[in-house]
Amino acid sequence: MFKKRIILILLAFAGAIAAFQLTRGTSSEAPINPPPYTPAVRDKDGLISAAGLVEASAENTLLGSPTSGTVQQVHVKVWDKVKAGDALITLDDREWKMQYQVQLAAVEAAEATLERAEDQAKRWTSLKDTGAVSPADLLSYQVAAKEARSKWALAKAQAEQTRVTLDRLVLRAPIDATVLQVNVRAGEFVAAGARAPLVLGDISKLQIRCDVDEQLAPRMREGLPARGFLKGEASRVNAENRAISLKFVRIEPFVIPKVSLTGGSTERVDTRVLQVIYAFERPTDRSIFVGQQMDVYIDASHADDQAK
Repeated sequence: MFKKRIILILLAFAGAIAAFQLTRGTSSEAPINPPPYTPAVRDKDGLISAAGLVEASAENTLLGSPTSGTVQQVHVKVWDKVKAGDALITLDDREWKMQYQVQLAAVEAAEATLERAEDQAKRWTSLKDTGAVSPADLLSYQVAAKEARSKWALAKAQAEQTRVTLDRLVLRAPIDATVLQVNVRAGEFVAAGARAPLVLGDISKLQIRCDVDEQLAPRMREGLPARGFLKGEASRVNAENRAISLKFVRIEPFVIPKVSLTGGSTERVDTRVLQVIYAFERPTDRSIFVGQQMDVYIDASHADDQAK
């Protein structure tokens, strides 16, 4: 029993010495100096904070394919500028070309049959008063001519349908734009209605789609001024010099589920947002790309004063 007490006393004494040494070492550390500059702060009074996503003016165009097929050739690459009607992608058209040739031959055959039938009907019609042909036979010739004309029209329509399909196998630019993304290569399969093979957009001017939380949506008004900051620039020194002036475009009057999550710990997946569109001129001192996120601050102070 006596030995156990001695061991406990020694352990307590050793712990006291260790605590003293630890405290002594901590007290000898140099104090942390304050930052050499005042951290940038923002006055949030009267401001509506929103997360924004940069997009091309008139929104990004996700090119669709009207039919499924294998990519034969991709005519463009990223950053290419295209005009409306320019060929972008050509799908494999060999089978359709052969079918078109067959149908053109059928049109020629139907046209020859029509000429012969119409010629017979015309000649026998001119002889009907002479009694050389009975009324029943004359009617048969006239019906044959009419049937030949219908078959000729049907053959032409089928050939035209195939020609339109051939033209649709060449995916063309619907607008004047810049190629933002190419998602297919030659030899890959494109399914109609699936992932867009190309993304187009007019990036001569940019716009930003802001997600305003539905709880702040009642404060939103048309024409409110706003400023945007690229991610991380709102808290930098001299952040005001990095602000991008935004011009109000429109409010989209349909609250939707939020799909662009920022990763914040307080963010809920079921949050709904009101989307507000602002336009801005491309800055000359930095690069901004479509799809980039921005922190947007909408000045609603005057709207709040009017509401009061």
